[in-house]
Amino acid sequence: MRRLHTPHHLIRAFVSAARHSSMSRAADELSLTQSAVSKQVQELERLLGNSLFERVRKRLVLSPVGQSYLARVEPLLKALDAATLDILAQGASGGSLHLSTLPTFAANWLVPRLPGFRQAHPGVTLHFVPHAQGYDFTLPELDCAIRYGEGTWPGATALYLTGRDMVVIAPLAQKGAAPLRAAADIRRHELLHHSTVPTAWSDWCEAQGVQGLNPLQGQVLDQYSTLIQAVSVGLGLALVPRCLVEDALARGHVRAPFDARPLKPFEARAGYYFCYPEAKAQVPALNAFRSWIVACCEAGRPAQKR
Repeated sequence: MRRLHTPHHLIRAFVSAARHSSMSRAADELSLTQSAVSKQVQELERLLGNSLFERVRKRLVLSPVGQSYLARVEPLLKALDAATLDILAQGASGGSLHLSTLPTFAANWLVPRLPGFRQAHPGVTLHFVPHAQGYDFTLPELDCAIRYGEGTWPGATALYLTGRDMVVIAPLAQKGAAPLRAAADIRRHELLHHSTVPTAWSDWCEAQGVQGLNPLQGQVLDQYSTLIQAVSVGLGLALVPRCLVEDALARGHVRAPFDARPLKPFEARAGYYFCYPEAKAQVPALNAFRSWIVACCEAGRPAQKR
């Protein structure tokens, strides 16, 4: 029985022409002549016994067969390229790790600590997968993720990192502004909310025994970074994970009015978790990153909360 073999260069020519809807632009991308790309596409069509493109008003468009074929072969080419890049990135040892993480956590907490990871594991190359691609661990380009929630996601092992320790942040003190000496003083201020944790203020008010306000009322924003910025320009108060606001507090962009005043204990139900599929639990690069990030979080956690 003859084994079917589809030359990769023919598929690449087809995918490039399909992506650009142009043989000439595909030729530029592949450093070939337009004639060479056209011949490679025609050769692939002969091999498949189907037309992959049609001419519509002098424009190159995919045929129904071409659309179906592109949907199946383009992800395979991407996976092949990713595998090759991984090997090139590894060098003699180490490995590569594809991570998805939330933008604010990456910018405010993870990236400032990455030099420590590089120093401890110089052979491991970390690739950030766009957060918008989600957390589908069946994708070959995703190994692990940092997620925000209560720690339960189908198909994933989840290790708590940080983020349950919440802090009330306020704009810098201004003359004439309502004071914030006790928890109940928030009733005289605008409350800002995060869209994915709309009950955060309700939980905090219940823990502190604050009544006489609607803790669900106020402006809703979709990123903690946006909340921090909104507070810094005086739009109101926000309840945010302390791990995300340490730098803004240190730089004096916002203040934590209740830090010097003992309040009743409060810990949020949600936090940041390191998640990965069990099938990749023993991948060396993942093991190295998991051990490092867990140790970082343990080192920064107050002893009484460990």
